[in-house]
Amino acid sequence: MPRLLDKIDSPSDLKGLSLAALEKLAAELRHEIITTVNTTGGHLASNLGVVELTIALHRVFNSPEDKIIWDVGHQSYVHKLLTGRRKEFSSLRQYGGLSGFTCRDESEHDPFGAGHASTSISAALGMVIARDLAGDDYHVVAVIGDGAITAGMAFEALNQAGHLGSRLIVVLNDNGMSISPTVGALAKLLSRVRFDQNLRKAKKKGKKIITALPRGEDLWHLGQKIEDRFKEFFMPTPIWEELGFTYIGPIDGHNIHDLETVLARVRDRAVKPTLVHVVTTKGKGYSPAESNAVYFHGVAAKGGNSEKVPTYSEIFAQTVLRLAREEPRLVVVTPAMPEGNCLSIVETEFPERVFDVGICEQHAVTFAAGLAIQGFIPIVAIYSTFLQRAFDQIIHDVCLQNLPVVFAIDRGGIVGDDGKTHQGTFDISYLTLIPDLIVAAPQDENELQHLLYTAIKSGRPMAVRYPRSPGLGVKLDTVLREIPVGVGEVVRYGQDVAILALGSTVAPAREAAGELASKGIEATVVNARYAKPLDASLVIDLAGRIKRMVTVEENVLSGGFGSGVLKLLQESGQYDVQVKNIGAPDEFVEHGTQAILRSKYGLDTGGIVRRVLEMFPDVSPDLALKVKDKAKTA
Repeated sequence: MPRLLDKIDSPSDLKGLSLAALEKLAAELRHEIITTVNTTGGHLASNLGVVELTIALHRVFNSPEDKIIWDVGHQSYVHKLLTGRRKEFSSLRQYGGLSGFTCRDESEHDPFGAGHASTSISAALGMVIARDLAGDDYHVVAVIGDGAITAGMAFEALNQAGHLGSRLIVVLNDNGMSISPTVGALAKLLSRVRFDQNLRKAKKKGKKIITALPRGEDLWHLGQKIEDRFKEFFMPTPIWEELGFTYIGPIDGHNIHDLETVLARVRDRAVKPTLVHVVTTKGKGYSPAESNAVYFHGVAAKGGNSEKVPTYSEIFAQTVLRLAREEPRLVVVTPAMPEGNCLSIVETEFPERVFDVGICEQHAVTFAAGLAIQGFIPIVAIYSTFLQRAFDQIIHDVCLQNLPVVFAIDRGGIVGDDGKTHQGTFDISYLTLIPDLIVAAPQDENELQHLLYTAIKSGRPMAVRYPRSPGLGVKLDTVLREIPVGVGEVVRYGQDVAILALGSTVAPAREAAGELASKGIEATVVNARYAKPLDASLVIDLAGRIKRMVTVEENVLSGGFGSGVLKLLQESGQYDVQVKNIGAPDEFVEHGTQAILRSKYGLDTGGIVRRVLEMFPDVSPDLALKVKDKAKTA
C-alpha cells in the first residue's frame, strides 16, 4: 500500500487531509524516523514526541512565509520530512547529507539555524520586530522545550517580548525532559500542570455530556471561564501573564484536532505575545523510547563502535568518583548534561555533591566560582561547544580572580555527525588567550586521569579537554600522580623532523612516525600535553637541533596550539625552523563521521605523513598514499 508520506512534498500537501489520514501520516512519520535514525544515528525520542505538533503547526501556518523556529533544532526531523526533504532523509547526519539540526542553507523552511538551546524566542522576537518595522503581516512561532525555557537567555527574550507587546507565538513543548529530566523550580511548577491522563479524559467526557444538553455550549464556556480562574491557584498562568503573555493551555500535544483548534484561534485572534502550553511524551509511539527517553535521546549510527573499551567520558566519571571519595571538598557542576558526561555513578554515591543546573552554562561557571571562593574544588563538566556560551564567566568570574575551578571539557576536537554547531574545534583558541588558565589535553585515557588529578591539586583554574570516542585501550595506572604543569614528553626520538602533537593527535602522530621511518625519515614525536603553558624549553631545544617541525591539533589553526608554537619560536629567535601546522581551517566543520573529517583535514595518520613529506622535496609526495595503502593491507 502506498504511503501518504510519499505524497507530501511541501506543507501545502497537508492542508486537505482528513483527521484519519493525518493520524495515519503520523504513524508513517514515526516509522520513517525510527527506521532512519537506527541506521544513521541521531535524536530519536525528541522527534517522536513532536509528530502531531509539527503536523498541526504546518497545517495552521503557512511556511515559509510564516516563520516556525525550532529551538535547538534537534526536534526538527518531522519538520524536514514535511518540507521537501523526504527523499534526502536517509542522508541524515551523513557527510554531504542533511544536517541533524535546522539549517538555513538547507531549506527556506528553516528560518533560523540552531544546535544550542534557548535561542528560539530571541530570534523569533527579532523577526517579529523586523516584520512590524517593515509593515509586513506574517506569523512568527518559536517552539521551545521545557528544558530550554529554563535558561537565562529564554527569560531575557520573554522579558523583552512582554515589554514590547508585539504579536509573537511561543509554543512550549512540555515533556519534562531536556536530554535528562528537566531540573529547577520552573520545572517543578510545570510538572503540576502536566496533569495525569485521568483528568484529561474526564474533561473530554465532561465536554461531550454538557454540550449535548440544552444551551450546553453556553454552559461549557461558562465552565471554562470558572476553570481559568481556578487554574491560577494551581498552574503557572500568572508567571506568563506577569511577563506580558497570554497563556493558553495545557493542550494535549498528541491530539491533532485540539492542537489545530487552539493554534488557529491564536493565529487569528492574538494581538500580543501568546504562550501555548503543549504537553507531549518524549519518545511517543515507540515503547523503548517512551520508557527510557534519556537513553533514546541520541541513538548511535548502525555499525558504530562496538568495542568494549571505555570512552573518555566514562574514564572521566570513574576518575571523578575516585577523587570524590578521597577529597570531600570536590563537587561537580554540569549544565543539563549528567548523562552525556556519564556522571550517574557519581550522583548515585554523592547526590549532594553533583549539581545539574539546567541549560544554564553561564550560571554553571559562576556558581562554580562561588563554590571555589568558599574552599570547595568544583569541576565543571561540560561539552566544548557549550562552554563557548560561558566565555565571559570563565574570564571575569574565574580566571580574573584566579579561582581553582576545573573545566572538564568533553567532546573536544572533531565530534562528527552533529556537525557545525557541535564540533569542539575552538576551545584551545578561546581558552589559551585567557591569563592564568592552564589548558591541557591527554594523549590517552590513562593520562586523562592523571591530568584530572593534577587539576584538582593545582589550586589554579585549569581546563582538561578530551575527545568524543572510546579510549585507546591502554592500561590504567592504579596510583594517580601530578603531571608538572607545562611539561610535555618525547615519546619517540628522531633527527629529521619533530612532530608536536596535542591530545588525541598524539596516537596518529606516532603511527605516522613509524610509516615515515620505513621511508628513511626519522621523526621525534612530542606529546605536548599542555597547550598553555607550552613546554618552552622542550620546544626551543628541539628547534635548535631539528629544523623541520609539524604541529598537530584537533582545533582551528587560528589562535590554536600551533599558533602558540610559532609565537614561541619567533620570540626565542628561532627563525630558521620550517614549520607546518595541521588542524581545522578557518571554517565551520560540517557533519560527517570523525574518520571522514579527520582525513579531510589531514588529522589522521596518512594526513600527517603527507604533510611531513612535503618538507622533504627529494621524497615523492605520492609515497604518503602508498604508505597509507600499505598500512591498510597489513
